[in-house]
Amino acid sequence: MSGSIFSIFPDPEPWLTLEPEELAGPILEYLNSLPEKDREMLNPHNFPIPQIWKDLFRNKEKEITHALMEVWNWMESQGMVARVPGARGDWYFITRKGSRIKKSSDLDKYRKASQLPKQILHPVIYERVWPAFMRGEYDTAVFQAFREVEVAVRDAGGFPLTEVGTGLMRKAFDSSSGPLTDQKLPPAEKESLAHLVEGNGVQSLQAVAQIMLAPVI
Repeated sequence: MSGSIFSIFPDPEPWLTLEPEELAGPILEYLNSLPEKDREMLNPHNFPIPQIWKDLFRNKEKEITHALMEVWNWMESQGMVARVPGARGDWYFITRKGSRIKKSSDLDKYRKASQLPKQILHPVIYERVWPAFMRGEYDTAVFQAFREVEVAVRDAGGFPLTEVGTGLMRKAFDSSSGPLTDQKLPPAEKESLAHLVEGNGVQSLQAVAQIMLAPVI
């Protein structure tokens, strides 16, 4: 991408109608295309070239400036840009996170991934699933996640490798004899848990996961 930042959208309408997080993708793509010295000394007040406004956006200077500052504030809040240490004035550089946004589609992946914070995942799930999730391979990520659930249930219950799926879940969480059933729970709660996992075993859990991930997908 070359030219000024306004070569992204030469018409004023996208600048005034798109949300900051939608504009941030093409803006970061543009900023990452600049020479290294320019990427390391950015200023939120002059990173667009004001002279171009008069030609492209007559009578829209104020609205465009506000829109650009909204985008800048979003990028800063997400850690895409940061202040240059020790610099006088409002000088910023593109962070390592921001430098990974080479294309607008890269930001789309980041935004989706941020809806499932990796810190809330079990370490085993994170190790097995996160790479596929980041690539947008959601079906694969769900399958791998619940395969690990099945492995964990089998190991925790001391079941042989021949026990899989529905049969495994039924035995593991049987309300009266399941080794993974909390016998301190009231009978109704034990039955509810057993029915939840016995319905379709891991397949039912996969369906639940896909529903939970629907906003992300």
